[in-house]
Amino acid sequence: MQKSLHIDAAKCTGCRQCEMACSFENYAMFNPSRSRIKVFDFEHAGRKVPYTCTQCDEAWCLHACPVEAIRIDRATGAKIVLENVCVGCKVCTIACPFGTINYVAESGKVQKCDLCGGDPACAAACPTGAITYIDANWTGLDRMRQWAEKTSVQPAA
Repeated sequence: MQKSLHIDAAKCTGCRQCEMACSFENYAMFNPSRSRIKVFDFEHAGRKVPYTCTQCDEAWCLHACPVEAIRIDRATGAKIVLENVCVGCKVCTIACPFGTINYVAESGKVQKCDLCGGDPACAAACPTGAITYIDANWTGLDRMRQWAEKTSVQPAA
């Protein structure tokens, strides 16, 4: 069973524990600027929204990489960056329509969410349950399809 991150923005308080956990998991330091998940602050709306790689089926980043430095992890289905192959050309950052691949100047490479090998630190650290790691069939398209099947398409009288 494939799993994926599910983000419920309505539950996010903006505590940024996900960013701290991610940076610690990947870089052994509490530094939100190194996090692969970001919490956007929509100040005027009073909302906080966590955002990270959605592990697209289409995976434009993977197809755009000229040196094949992005591969699919067979265990998790995550599209992962092979740092030893990445040349830092940033083509994947341009290809990603969601802006969830980031160039890291210190390393000259790119980074993106890799689902922490199947145990996402961001989900474990989220105190409100805004970020969960659940069965992929219950997120996104399949959920919309189930809702659509329950909805009448007959015109109202």
